[in-house]
Amino acid sequence: MTEFAAIHGARGGHWVAHLARHAHARPGTIAVRCGETARTWHRLAERVLEFSRALAHLGIGAGDRVAFVMGNGVEYVESLLAVSAAGAIGVPVNPRLTAAETAFILRDCGASLVLADAACERLAADAAADRGIRVVRVSAAEDEPAADPPGVPAAGSPADELAALAVDESAPALIMYTSGTTGRPKGAVLTHRNLLAQSQTNLVAFRFEMYDEVYLCASPLFHIGAIGGLAPALLVGASVVVMPTGAFDAGEHLDAMAEHGVTSVFLVPTQWQALVAEQRRRPRDLSRLRVAAWGAAPATDTLLREMEEVFGGADLIALFGQTEMSPVTCVLEGKDARRKLGSVGRPAPGVWARVVDTEMKDVPAGEVGEIVYRGPGLMSGYWNLPEATAEAFAGGWFHSGDLVRVDDEGFVYVVDRLKDMVITGGENVYCTEVENVLASHPDIAEVAVVGRPHPRWGETPVAVVVPVPGRPAPSIGELRDHARRELAAYKLPTAVETVERLPRNASGKVLKFELRDGRADGGLRG
Repeated sequence: MTEFAAIHGARGGHWVAHLARHAHARPGTIAVRCGETARTWHRLAERVLEFSRALAHLGIGAGDRVAFVMGNGVEYVESLLAVSAAGAIGVPVNPRLTAAETAFILRDCGASLVLADAACERLAADAAADRGIRVVRVSAAEDEPAADPPGVPAAGSPADELAALAVDESAPALIMYTSGTTGRPKGAVLTHRNLLAQSQTNLVAFRFEMYDEVYLCASPLFHIGAIGGLAPALLVGASVVVMPTGAFDAGEHLDAMAEHGVTSVFLVPTQWQALVAEQRRRPRDLSRLRVAAWGAAPATDTLLREMEEVFGGADLIALFGQTEMSPVTCVLEGKDARRKLGSVGRPAPGVWARVVDTEMKDVPAGEVGEIVYRGPGLMSGYWNLPEATAEAFAGGWFHSGDLVRVDDEGFVYVVDRLKDMVITGGENVYCTEVENVLASHPDIAEVAVVGRPHPRWGETPVAVVVPVPGRPAPSIGELRDHARRELAAYKLPTAVETVERLPRNASGKVLKFELRDGRADGGLRG
């Protein structure tokens, strides 16, 4: 290694450089753990370096796409870092997808290799078979190499060797496939600079502390939400506690938080509700918890009040964003959480945001428009989809597809997704607004509102409901009577259909295009 290479590597702002820095400064401190498996920064650096050499032995180099089909574990973190160290592009894949869905992603990104854990090896093999893509099993076990074939162990300091790697920070680090709620998923290309920008955003949002942070990674690592938490944790050298893949268990999460002194965690509101109930049932010592963050759905005033009571020492923070922004765009601080109930906050540091009409003109405060973004976290584009990229960047801003309004203090309120809006008789109906009202009906467990063709009005809102178990589904008349106090007449659904469950993708998002087409999982019953 030349002196120039060492100096050049020391300038790195990518997560491999962060690993090298912490392996040098705090080699014996725990970097990541999952269950009984833990890695110090030094051991993590050794494993990542050896893993990256194994990838090189397999012919993986700059720009090659390597897919991850695995559940949460230390091996996932090692895989992410090793692929970056090799100069390749990581492609996280949801292990809950079918073989056909996984095969689509492998074909679309042109994967050269698939890394899979033991539990997902069969799925990966089935998905890769038709293209002859090699599948390599990864393991976190200390008595096994990180990947087969093993790489060459470090001859000197793994920190120095990792620091000297020439990782192009303007190059893609990850291709994150969007959920595909309106059709086939698209691959959002995130560069190393995008991840660094996200790290800086989340350092402010989470208020990560140097040398004393313990972050609970409770989200699946294939998801941008987990990546958005892992990247800043690697930047500051936080200890990351990864929850293993499996059904959500509030007791297990609270036990991990207490045992490891967790200081920050992100969960969705339904998970926080379960934690509140479990903590009241059997209190744990959570005195180190500083930040309790939520997102993906609004939190009720009741839940926020309960979180304040049960996790009184923690700051409650809401995060909002999307994959293409890597992902956080808005932050609702704890001091405003209940005062601005229903808001997703204000634009995060480094994020430019406007609310515009269809002609890209700014709309006045209080009026509905699409929120568009600029900023260093913005993806470079969609993988191999130049037309979709051009459409998304029309007018020089990234079009989020989210319809919002902004109040006179600059707080953003999400009204609906642009593609979910129903235009009936020339009037705009925001499905999320209608869903929020209908969801309060005592006989409804879940509800989704979609537009269906109408011979006179063009479109009409239709409610698709999952009734509370043991209760009859409400009739259309009952639903309209329930909602008419809060909604204008043109917003009321004109039909109701009952399903046993709402169709969802592997990330849990409702597949509204199936509802529009009448293809809801479980069968429609009028």
